[in-house]
Amino acid sequence: MMLETVAAVPGMVGGMLLHLKSLRKFQHSGGWIKALLEEAENERMHLMTMVELVKPKWYERMLVLTVQGVFFNAFFVLYLLSPKLAHRVVGYLEEEAIHSYTEYLKDIDSGSIENVPAPAIAIDYWRLPKDATLKDVITVIRADEAHHRDVNHFASDIQFQGKELRDAPAPLGYH
Repeated sequence: MMLETVAAVPGMVGGMLLHLKSLRKFQHSGGWIKALLEEAENERMHLMTMVELVKPKWYERMLVLTVQGVFFNAFFVLYLLSPKLAHRVVGYLEEEAIHSYTEYLKDIDSGSIENVPAPAIAIDYWRLPKDATLKDVITVIRADEAHHRDVNHFASDIQFQGKELRDAPAPLGYH
């Protein structure tokens, strides 16, 4: 749950900075503003789902404020200095998230974590069947993380080639 509280920050920061750049330069973004803000919203839904499952305590909520404040500012500076590096870092963080969710699925399969019914928020957001379980939710979240990984590595690759993001259409959509 704690990692999901900062996972939405990169998409929001990148989307916000690209939005401001687009306004300053009177240029289209090639869909990248929408793609990054969509990623931020998707990560927020991961968090809202985890909150339903974990029910965080007050001190965990306070920790979120601190961690998010530090991470937001650090990532903001990183993105200003090198969007290419910022997207690459996010790509690697998403790879770690995929690994973590894979381990989570193994724990569900082994019985170490109970395969409880999926929260209603997850069923609605991912359009899951009414009888969906935690395993179904973690499976779709892991797929989202793979999409985020690919989008961010793609963004870094574009910039590595000396191009701007707007030069390549952004991959959009989750459903």
